[in-house]
Amino acid sequence: MKNKSFGRKEAGSARGPRHTAAGPRRLSASAAALLETLAGQPEPLALAALVRTTGLHGNTVREHLDVLVRRGLVARRRAAPSGRGRPAWLYEATGVDEQTSEYAGLAAALAGALTRTSPDPAAAGVLAGEEWGRQLARDRGATPMPGEQARGQVVALLDDLGFRPERSDADPATVRLTRCPLLQAAHEHPEVVCAVHLGIVRGALAEHGADPAGSELEPFVERGACRLVVPPR
Repeated sequence: MKNKSFGRKEAGSARGPRHTAAGPRRLSASAAALLETLAGQPEPLALAALVRTTGLHGNTVREHLDVLVRRGLVARRRAAPSGRGRPAWLYEATGVDEQTSEYAGLAAALAGALTRTSPDPAAAGVLAGEEWGRQLARDRGATPMPGEQARGQVVALLDDLGFRPERSDADPATVRLTRCPLLQAAHEHPEVVCAVHLGIVRGALAEHGADPAGSELEPFVERGACRLVVPPR
């Protein structure tokens, strides 16, 4: 089975998912949306990831972040040094749960290690995701069912995992993933993190007795979402 290529996109792209949360009053709409993204993300985000996700200009994002930091709504810290140059700033909403943030950091570290050590990080990511997806489906009491019902169960699973999926009325095979529970990690290591997410879908489909062939994930392909294709089988 061929695996989708999860290469990097340009940091200035206005594409990809984000998260939502209630923003405070008296913030501009774009600043509130930026805070929503940070508040719903369990890991700190770098400027490049925020630019890529929100579609705002880098200078605009910096200005909003400065305001949010001054108001105490967002905290910032330096990323761990890696290579030459000063480490980037990382930003997170001040209400982010510390334990969840540590888990997201661990996921990013593992993705980085797999990227450096595996001869085919994407294939390894898909395989790991498939095993995880099967287990998640089993935990939810998966049983064999027709392909359309299996797809519905998988979409519900993705919703529970925090992807906020939106099904298309025009194309039933297409699902927009408007949120990402590991957005910064996906931005840094899409070839692994996005592959794991695709593997979850394929593994869950297989556990429901559906054919996962043809299921593909296109990361950061449109503004505000990744695109998942799950053909009915």
